[in-house]
Amino acid sequence: MLALGLSVSAGVPSTASAVTLMDLLRGGPGKVERERERQERSLPGVTQPGIAATRDVDPEPLPRVAGPRYYTYKADSTRVIDSSKFSSGLAGVKVSATPEIAKAVEAYYNAGGAPIWVSNGDISERASAVLAFFETVGDSGLNPADYAVSAPSQDVTASISAEPQAQVQNVALTDEQNIPPAMMQFELALSVKVLTYVQDTARGRVDPNKLSGYHDFKRKTVNLAPVLKLASMSPDVGAYLRSREPSNVEYQALKAELVKLRNEDRDSTSKIAVPTDLVLKPGENNVEMAMVVKAIEHRSSAGLKTEHAMTLAGYQQTPEYTPDLVDLVKSFQAENGLKADGVIGRATVRAMTGDSNEAKIAKLEVAMEQVRWLPADLGDRFVFINQPAFMAYYHNEGKEDFGMKVVIGSKANQTYFFQDEIQTVEFNPYWGVPQSIIVNEMLPKLRRDPSYLDRQGYEVSVNGRTVSSSSVDWYGSTNAISVRQPPSSDNALGDLKILFPNSHAIYMHDTPAKSFFSRDMRALSHGCIRLVDPRRMAAAVLGTSINDVDKQIAAGQNRAVQVPGKIPVYVAYFTAWPDKDGHVQYFDDVYDRDSYVMKAFDATTKTRSSSI
Repeated sequence: MLALGLSVSAGVPSTASAVTLMDLLRGGPGKVERERERQERSLPGVTQPGIAATRDVDPEPLPRVAGPRYYTYKADSTRVIDSSKFSSGLAGVKVSATPEIAKAVEAYYNAGGAPIWVSNGDISERASAVLAFFETVGDSGLNPADYAVSAPSQDVTASISAEPQAQVQNVALTDEQNIPPAMMQFELALSVKVLTYVQDTARGRVDPNKLSGYHDFKRKTVNLAPVLKLASMSPDVGAYLRSREPSNVEYQALKAELVKLRNEDRDSTSKIAVPTDLVLKPGENNVEMAMVVKAIEHRSSAGLKTEHAMTLAGYQQTPEYTPDLVDLVKSFQAENGLKADGVIGRATVRAMTGDSNEAKIAKLEVAMEQVRWLPADLGDRFVFINQPAFMAYYHNEGKEDFGMKVVIGSKANQTYFFQDEIQTVEFNPYWGVPQSIIVNEMLPKLRRDPSYLDRQGYEVSVNGRTVSSSSVDWYGSTNAISVRQPPSSDNALGDLKILFPNSHAIYMHDTPAKSFFSRDMRALSHGCIRLVDPRRMAAAVLGTSINDVDKQIAAGQNRAVQVPGKIPVYVAYFTAWPDKDGHVQYFDDVYDRDSYVMKAFDATTKTRSSSI
């Protein structure tokens, strides 16, 4: 053994890593390294270390990760109400309804519920009150046609009135044998419409999840069981139905605006017209200045008008764009989320003149529908992100504390419409690169230059094992590959991110690309919400100071801090929405989503009109 040991040592250089007998038996000093290389090569998509993944043949076409799509809306399906167990007059009457409403109708009449809308062979006063109420639901952003029920013809009611008085007196409220089938049809049809209205006003006419893959809501379940009984007992059934509307301040502000627009005097002398191609800089003169001031006075909030009351009162219709008018315009621009530079251009004119009444009404109807998708009470403390406004608002104790500019997803990488709860603030975060960015944006570079991510400082792993970017076969599947960017001054998430875990991988975060916030149109991200002042938002949701947030970041450590309590976050999409003073503002439909809601309205009305 000794001789073997000497002969081995004689053939090996005298270094700290000289071969021992055990090394020889185990495969030599390179065994561990060779085993590591073997394991790395065994990972899917990994080539031999140090050998770039190149191809001599034509490469496969680049794959794409497709985003969600928009759907052709299909209204809720209906079924025929089972009236076989109803009292004799109603048995066999055929009326269709959605399953939830059909179930509520069946429960009421199967339990012996008396007719509500028919009395002594004629429609009751209660029915007349409901029909009159349904004619007014347009003020609530609903379509009266969705609740229309044709009253039986006068011939039907007259035939009963002509019968001997004694026979009519024998037609008790609960005895429908002598009531014509048309009346019983009306009874059930109106019950369906009453229940439909109650359900619509609580959760909306449209199922948002059937609009697109970008809509993600748990649709509300409405308790319809007591509705018909309450309607039969209410001394003022119209008031009862009206009470079912949302009562939150946002909905009420939208409704007030809708009523105002519908009743507004549309005389041409009241219209404000500013040329859309107007460009006016501070110090210049323009005859349109008077119309600009009038437009700002008409469109601005009460707070802004109070702040600039002296300027507005003292303006003499002159064409000069004076410093006090520049300050007025800057305030108006800031209030509307525009760059407050005092230069009047296309975006500022658009904010001044707004949409036509018809376009505003359409936006209000969509907005009121979407409010119904949200909780009836948004909460005392919450974050509300309105994508078309490119703004995020923090509410505390039931009122808006502050708002800030945001950057949202581009049209190709749209931000979803959903709600969640904020859970964590992560300081000095890692950025886990989404598969869509790896495939759609990084992959073309990586096929040309496999070491690209190594040079950029990204971490690459395959099935959880860290590997070099240059060792990955970027022509294969990327499903097992993950890429992340460590904390740094160049990190795409900046100094912090605010997490509300969801299946869409959307969160709020800082960004090194600060210049984007100076733009008016800020649909520029990959889908997440970039904040202009992330430290302020982080301090607010954590219930701490901005100074404390600064210290956490300065420590340089990646650290996640739990948010105390539950803070809802609404990643919303409203082209009409009230500001903190209740003044409704209108925004461009950056993703063209309103049109899909309006098409869904039409599909719903068509289905409902054919089911009765």
